[in-house]
Amino acid sequence: MEDSLKLFCMLGILVCGLVKQLGAMEDGGGLGPCWFPAIYNFGDSNSDTGGRSAAFNAISSPNGETFFGHPAGRACDGRLVIDFIAEHLKLPYLSAYLDSVGADFEHGANFATGGSSIILPGYSPFDLGIQIAQFIQFKSRTTALYEQLKHKGRIPPFESNLPRPEDFPKALYTFDIGQNDLAYGFQHTTEKEVRASIPNLLNQLSEAVHLLYNEGARFFWVHNTGPLGCLPYSVIYNHGNRDKSGCVESRNQLAMEFNRQLKDKISALRTQLPYAEFTYVDVYSAKYAVISNAEQLGFVNPFNFCCGSFYGYHIDCGKKAIVNGTVYGNPCNHPSRHISWDGIHYSEAANRLIANHIVDGSLSDPPVPIQGACHHPRNI
Repeated sequence: MEDSLKLFCMLGILVCGLVKQLGAMEDGGGLGPCWFPAIYNFGDSNSDTGGRSAAFNAISSPNGETFFGHPAGRACDGRLVIDFIAEHLKLPYLSAYLDSVGADFEHGANFATGGSSIILPGYSPFDLGIQIAQFIQFKSRTTALYEQLKHKGRIPPFESNLPRPEDFPKALYTFDIGQNDLAYGFQHTTEKEVRASIPNLLNQLSEAVHLLYNEGARFFWVHNTGPLGCLPYSVIYNHGNRDKSGCVESRNQLAMEFNRQLKDKISALRTQLPYAEFTYVDVYSAKYAVISNAEQLGFVNPFNFCCGSFYGYHIDCGKKAIVNGTVYGNPCNHPSRHISWDGIHYSEAANRLIANHIVDGSLSDPPVPIQGACHHPRNI
């Protein structure tokens, strides 16, 4: 009788514990939302807030016209997904690390540069390895300066446009890179060779994460790559099989294979780096949902773009050319009705919808919202 009573009590404790755990998972862990003091972003033009513009030729008008009212270093008429993520976390927009004028790094820095890839060759010299090296130098020099000021008695308070050293391990580290590796491969090799290159790409990405982990990074938010076969420039220049939404099927299949292997790599990193928290974010599904439901969402044909031209003559957004008496390059009058801004990059209107799809965690593994990315269900 006594043994039965003990067993009953133990079962009761287990059940109550399970109920409590499930309840904690329902409300984001019962630990309240995470407070990330900063974001450090690594990527390409999908999240570049001024790196390429600072390093090379400045991005010109009409880029930025919808939100900023002037060019703001973004290949977009307004804000990018990373901007909406910053807003959601109540942080300022990220300054580009390469921008020497007016930059504020107190709440993070953006190492993303348009055209960047995980490995070289690519469309930019600022590959992921360079971006990680830039971060490590940034962290080292910031910490050294902080110690110098501290020694002189100037802190606290520490008034600067640089982060506090203790903020680095508390920050969110975001990745949005890999699209250009695939695109460059499509342009210069075969699809078979692109597929074969994926394991090496992800090994390099894994090494980058290990380096950040060794620097104290613990919270990682990793975007997969989008549906490359749905970009207007892909549709224009490729005449392969189309899927039900009109996208180039073979390109999307390779993007999905990249994403499948990326998800597996993130799972491996969870085992290798036990003190880190990884959120794998299915941006592919978010973007494809917007493209495949363009009409219902109030957009024009998703393969029409607002600025620049790819029809027989490539003209960058902000430039014009006359070909056989026809003027190409004039921007559209209503960017908010377009999913694609310039044939490669998304409009602010599309970026807003994509961001709304991903910040709530419904497309993430594990399914936690971004404000809960510091305490996953497995740690509750």
